[in-house]
Amino acid sequence: MNNILFIGGLGTTELLIIVLVVLLLFGGKKIPELMHGMGKGVRSFKEGMNEVSDNLKMEEKKEEEKK
Repeated sequence: MNNILFIGGLGTTELLIIVLVVLLLFGGKKIPELMHGMGKGVRSFKEGMNEVSDNLKMEEKKEEEKK
């Protein structure tokens, strides 16, 4: 069981302490709002990355067409 929760050097005890500290700092009602905001940020970041990738592909196609 301890191997399953072994994330980046954090054991079960450390994860439980982190969760308790977060609950104490933000409370149960604030955590969903924080996660919603973080989800929006990740979605925005992915959209930005896709936009940059699409722009690079379009530039490559324009360069190929010129040749």
